[in-house]
Amino acid sequence: MKLRMRAGNAGFTLIETMIALMILVIGILGLAAVLGNGIAYMNTAQYDYIAQQKASEAVESIFTARDIGQATWGTICNVGSAVCTGGIFVSGANPLCGAGTDGIIGTADDFNGTNCAGGTLAAADAILLPGSSGNFSSPTRMALSTFTRTIAIASVTDSSGNTINNLRQITVTINYSAGNFKNRKYVLNAYISNFS
Repeated sequence: MKLRMRAGNAGFTLIETMIALMILVIGILGLAAVLGNGIAYMNTAQYDYIAQQKASEAVESIFTARDIGQATWGTICNVGSAVCTGGIFVSGANPLCGAGTDGIIGTADDFNGTNCAGGTLAAADAILLPGSSGNFSSPTRMALSTFTRTIAIASVTDSSGNTINNLRQITVTINYSAGNFKNRKYVLNAYISNFS
């Protein structure tokens, strides 16, 4: 007895198998690229959180200085601005530094030119991580050298365009790089009044 194969039961040819493998490889490579981008975005989350906290820290420093009388209404503006004559906050993007001797973040005593003034109070900001022993007895400093902070204080106007004398807008902008993502920005807007 002879068995005959029908043309419909011949199975896959080599060309069909190669095409199927190519499609499978393209799909797997696409999935790997999406996974890689997802991991990269996930790694930026800690930098995004740091930026958010550093912007909040600056605003809280300004409110605290006003509330305890360390900064008067006539000094809560940028140096050389038209908002007030005795401004204490440095204009432009500056490195993240701790508060200087006045205890207020973003003022002239925090900086020495373009760098942090140094010392224990106004040293460059860093995140402390557990050391090689796994605890904080000898922590590792992760410098926040890719971060800059801009504090801009502006007048607020009403719907008629008149300046509201007892209200100002604080805009804190944190610029930073996180991994492959350059020129990231976090902006925090707040309003401060003459009254605490």
